[in-house]
Amino acid sequence: MDPVEQLINQPHDPRDPDPWVAMFLDRSLPMNERTKAALLVDQRSRSRQFLLPVMRPVARLSIILFQVVKLFIPNRFTSSKLLHRLLAWGLKVWVSPEANFLILRHFHVGSEILDFIARNAKELNVPTQPIRPTNLEHVKDEIFLQHDLNLFNFVIRLNQALREQGRTLAPPAQLDFSGISDEFPLEPLPHRWTNFLDLQSAIEVFTPVYQLFLTDRDFWRASNSLQLDETIAIYVATLMQAPGLVALVNNRHPLVPLSTMRAGFRLVLHGLSAESMHAFLVECKHGRMPQLARIVAPGLRAPSPEAA
Repeated sequence: MDPVEQLINQPHDPRDPDPWVAMFLDRSLPMNERTKAALLVDQRSRSRQFLLPVMRPVARLSIILFQVVKLFIPNRFTSSKLLHRLLAWGLKVWVSPEANFLILRHFHVGSEILDFIARNAKELNVPTQPIRPTNLEHVKDEIFLQHDLNLFNFVIRLNQALREQGRTLAPPAQLDFSGISDEFPLEPLPHRWTNFLDLQSAIEVFTPVYQLFLTDRDFWRASNSLQLDETIAIYVATLMQAPGLVALVNNRHPLVPLSTMRAGFRLVLHGLSAESMHAFLVECKHGRMPQLARIVAPGLRAPSPEAA
């Protein structure tokens, strides 16, 4: 059943209200409806309830062990291509359709947020490399690694251009939302009896595998890229003159990297922040101002519907 229908058709018992339905119906934060439903259905799954508490300590212990192993054989058995083939197989066979939907959608969302910044700072001529997978076979194109590279390359190129031109990032005269999409063309995802693993459990399982098959430098960069959420949010907030937008971000303090031990949980927060940011841009694109009014600081100009 469609995740939206699962939550909407849930009977309401005032003496035993469903917390997942309450969170789905709440509209205090912007988020695509289908995405929010997929996230909540995934969160309330038995896999997350019973498997995650067991998998998490095992996965974190594996990260420690692999870190020790890599002290002696740092790059001998690394292979990004093999890693992504394993990830594609694992996602296709074991991971739930809701989790796979959220994973594939994340690459589109991340690409469009960077594109929005680049479009609204055209004078800087910052190139982007959008990642737009439509099915799990596209994972084999090393898109997880490329996603991390895109983030750091974008930040470096943007700020190099600002430095060379002796300027700071500033709002444009008119905001360009033409690169923001309402939906993404994702193909039907596997829905066999083996596809039961929730998003957080899958991330916890795949994180040590990710570490094992990548170089130590690639793994640390992937982990630290999660803290760029605050940086990217500040760029968007600056362009839109909406400083309160940074409140949507949960991963913060990029100058003080956190341990890789919590990378799995932080990756889920990273996805949530990106979805909220993208949904905010969709709202603004269509001139739906109620969400914007709650986030833009008083006294600052909000983008007009005409600018959308």
